Amino acid sequence: MHKGIIQALAAAVLFGISTPLAKALVGATLPLILAGLLYLGSGLGLAAWRGLRRLSSKPADATPLLRQDLPWLAGAVLTGGIFAPALLMWGLQFTQGSTASLLLNLEGVLTALLAWFVFHENFDRRIALGMLLIVIAGALLSWQQLPIFGVAWGVLAIIGACLFWAIDNNLTRKISASDASQIAMIKGLAAGITNLTLGIIAGGQLPGVGIVFAAGVLGLLGYGISLVLFVLALRNLGSARTAAYFSIAPFAGAALALPLLGETPGGLFWPASVLMGIGVWLHFSERHEHSHTHEPIQHAHRHIHDEHHRHTHDFPWDDSKPHAHEHAHAPITHSHHHFPDMHHLHRH
Repeated sequence: MHKGIIQALAAAVLFGISTPLAKALVGATLPLILAGLLYLGSGLGLAAWRGLRRLSSKPADATPLLRQDLPWLAGAVLTGGIFAPALLMWGLQFTQGSTASLLLNLEGVLTALLAWFVFHENFDRRIALGMLLIVIAGALLSWQQLPIFGVAWGVLAIIGACLFWAIDNNLTRKISASDASQIAMIKGLAAGITNLTLGIIAGGQLPGVGIVFAAGVLGLLGYGISLVLFVLALRNLGSARTAAYFSIAPFAGAALALPLLGETPGGLFWPASVLMGIGVWLHFSERHEHSHTHEPIQHAHRHIHDEHHRHTHDFPWDDSKPHAHEHAHAPITHSHHHFPDMHHLHRH
């Protein structure tokens, strides 16, 4: 199985199972405070892990963010770490939970549409059909009752949150060659501080130490490590395909909720699972191969010397291990199976 698929599925499972676990924390404080604690757990946990790596003097195996990455990172932090969570929390005040769950499926759709038609990522009818089935499956899973859309502003706010997250996904795709843990750490700290501040302004108070600790650990797993894996998947699969695989997150959450919370699946759970399985299989069995040309490019990322990396070095290195540094790609034309990863952004 391609490593990008494993990374996307693992990210989805970690995020998906965090949802039913977070139910135990709901009601202990304002939603904005809880969101801030989850994101801060992500950012601070990753910062601690990075600090331990530096203290251990372990050599870096990833390329830190470069100056040219900063505009893309700033856009991703603003849209996905600040605007989207704030809009979601505001919209939830006026929208039923079932309706909100249904609307949140739009993130994957909007991510794919932006990737295909704005950022010109390759897709074909097979991939489009797979994405459609996955989205329908997610909608069926969320549609526990006839949705009541309530106050229009709440619905528009949640749709806006999905759009901002979709923009965030595509902007993060632009910098996914850089250190994934650094990207996730910065986004987690920014989102955590912003949501916590807004929650306190709104009159919320920090819960007890036990709740803060539990939220922090859950945030590190479901938001931090999950986001690191998501960024790596963006690097290896592109935005649309990563979003498709990540759309299984609600099913991972539902699968955990059944034994953990004693919940009984609704009648739509099983047909939705079948549709989800077919959609994932359409993506998993994709075989995209044709003659294509790599234009000259210079960038930095973790790599091994394969058919796409034939450069020389001015420093000693072990050719049996991955390493990270800035390098140039000479133009090459060849044919092989590939995804729209960082090296395959050609037009079709």
